[in-house]
Amino acid sequence: MIVCGDDALAVRLAEELHDVYRERVTLVMPPADGGGGGEATVGARPRVSALIGRVSAAINRPSNAPAAGTPGAPGDDTTGGGIRVPVGEMTAADPTEEVLRRAGVANATALALVYDDDETNLRGALAARRLNPHLRLVIRHYNRRLGQHLAQLLDQAASVALPDTDPRELDAATTVLSDADTAAPALAATAVAGTRKVVRADGLLLRAVERNPPASGEIADPGLCTLALLSATVNDPAGAEGSDNSGPQGPQLLPDDRAVGEATGRGTVVLETVTHAGPALPPRRLARRMAPLAEIFSRRLRYSLLGVAIAVLALALTLWRTTGGDAVNAAYLTLLDLFAIGDPAVDEPVPRQTIQLVSGLVGLALLPILIAAALQALGAFRGTANLPRPPRGLSGHVVLLGLGKIGTRVLAQLREMDIPVVCVEEDPEARGIPLARRLQVPVVLGDVTQEDVLESAKIHRARALLALTSADATNLEAVLHARSVKPDLRVALRLYDDDFATVVYRTLRAAHPEALTRSRSVSTLAAPAFASAMMGRQILGAIPVERKVLLFAALEVADFPRFEGRTVAEASRPGAWRVLALDLSAPGERHPDLSAVRASSARGGGTGGLLWDVHPGYVLRARDRVVVAATRRGLAELLGRGPAGTPGPAGGG
Repeated sequence: MIVCGDDALAVRLAEELHDVYRERVTLVMPPADGGGGGEATVGARPRVSALIGRVSAAINRPSNAPAAGTPGAPGDDTTGGGIRVPVGEMTAADPTEEVLRRAGVANATALALVYDDDETNLRGALAARRLNPHLRLVIRHYNRRLGQHLAQLLDQAASVALPDTDPRELDAATTVLSDADTAAPALAATAVAGTRKVVRADGLLLRAVERNPPASGEIADPGLCTLALLSATVNDPAGAEGSDNSGPQGPQLLPDDRAVGEATGRGTVVLETVTHAGPALPPRRLARRMAPLAEIFSRRLRYSLLGVAIAVLALALTLWRTTGGDAVNAAYLTLLDLFAIGDPAVDEPVPRQTIQLVSGLVGLALLPILIAAALQALGAFRGTANLPRPPRGLSGHVVLLGLGKIGTRVLAQLREMDIPVVCVEEDPEARGIPLARRLQVPVVLGDVTQEDVLESAKIHRARALLALTSADATNLEAVLHARSVKPDLRVALRLYDDDFATVVYRTLRAAHPEALTRSRSVSTLAAPAFASAMMGRQILGAIPVERKVLLFAALEVADFPRFEGRTVAEASRPGAWRVLALDLSAPGERHPDLSAVRASSARGGGTGGLLWDVHPGYVLRARDRVVVAATRRGLAELLGRGPAGTPGPAGGG
């Protein structure tokens, strides 16, 4: 596999392909002297050298002395002693045809073009498609609409160049991704569940949760399913690193129900959906262009109007009792006096004249109240048409700092999960302002480094803080101030530099050990999605379990003879793969990439969506599509990359 890029995403992607999927990778990056790479390349260069050095050391290590965490080490689900999938490096400013030829694009399985410039990725994709029509392309593109047209164009070019090829084999030819779109689910999961180890399927966010052994008499919640039994020494600091996890008490991936039932004293890893369990959203507005009554008539205004009404009622009763006339006539005269449109009581008794003067004074007090009500109603309606403000009494919400490229995607993800959000943005023309206005999400305009801005976002009653501005210093300053207001606040901040992110994470964790702190770089969060796309659209993602890895894939039953005609229980093989879910939608209505289905458009209920609690006796048909969890070796066997127990040719899909 070939990765071409000029920033940290390219290095992270190469690491993901090598460390998780055990692929042979050629990394093409501009030279470190700035010849086309700039600061991004210079900053990523040490990671390239470290990656090459780590792989070289593993290759030269004797097979009888494996290192923990590498293939061949105890507990890993790969075979052999030492890494057999090296990472090579080339230096080139642009992915020209000559550069791609030297990188071996003619014999490659997949090519990722992750330059920071859309035009560079476009030129490289067109050149690569001419050199290898069979090549699986993964392209980083910021312009969504242009990216969709580009994918259609490149797939059409592949179909023209290979007229005799089954269209299903070319379905995964081109995938266009944005690092903002791919990082948003993990950032949203961090705000809700405190984890970034998520897999997306059919609009759902799935996470693997480690659970301690149940106490005596308790029944463990299996979640959607049990993915693994943890090592018997996982909670023992000495045993977790010192024991041989390859033994029977090591981590057991994809156990059957019998093994789960017989396991005692061992923690489990279960699959769950990432859902919002906090307070409900504030009441919806009366209509799309209507403001709530609480904003039109504030508490002070309501009290003022109530005081005037009581005064008018008292004056009307007094006039009725003193004059002895009709009660309705007394109320009418009082209102005339109040609005200064009644005749002067020159020849009237003294009580009537006194009440008229007092009514006039009350009318003078009523005039500014009516003006204030009109102005406040006008401001409320204008705020509804533009940007709403945080409602009174809001709590348990997520404060989102920054509505740029990343913040906009995260905002959409959080609202799809029905999580209350308050946004803070300094630029009123930011990319995400129209989305916030359309979704009626409260927005505070101002500098996030100012204390009153975060207070306006009600940070003291918030559940979590996501600092996603483009400036590392701004994110850090906002987090530090938020922690001073609410020490136990869950925070996740976006930092560009990985080393700086590690230092910040450790410092904040040491200062606030009881609070959840996460520092994330977009390249780290986006790399798994790009790697999954390079493996093929059937790969949904990967989740680590101790020193092993579980892969999730969506497979068509018709393409796998070992599935068709068998029950779900018969189609699963403990320790290798397990059928988790069944796609209930009709074949013609299915999205080709199950991980790309957005939650807002995901099928739910009725005849569509994923069925997770599949009966073990259900017989799989050729028209079905299933979601499976598999080890690396098990998935390689399913995809025909090698016989059981033997890795197939690296780079296959």
